[in-house]
Amino acid sequence: MSRRVLVVDDDPRLLHIVAMYLGIEGYDVVSSPDGAAALAEIAKQRPDLIILDIMMPGLDGIETCKSIRADPATAEVPVLMFSALSGDADVERARLAGANHLITKPFNLVGLGSVVKSFLAPDNPVAV
Repeated sequence: MSRRVLVVDDDPRLLHIVAMYLGIEGYDVVSSPDGAAALAEIAKQRPDLIILDIMMPGLDGIETCKSIRADPATAEVPVLMFSALSGDADVERARLAGANHLITKPFNLVGLGSVVKSFLAPDNPVAV
């Protein structure tokens, strides 16, 4: 059974590229254009891993991550966050919101795939 990954970003090109790459890697990929749509998708079917952009209109990635962590049904789902910002304050905001890992944009797809694989590995205690 393939692992379900939810990718959330307001850039449709990035969503398409990441979804295509992770699909090729064997994951069941679902995408959402913003935080509100992501929370609705999570309520329909809980993913095994969530990749969230920090800066999105409406409900941003930080608030979305806080909502995911506040819900006992999703509190343990690994959350990776994308950010074009890489300052210490941004890394700290992501950590405090409950993110497991921060990926700085632009990023390498193979590197992203390695991070996703590490979080979904059967022997990873964070893996659900």
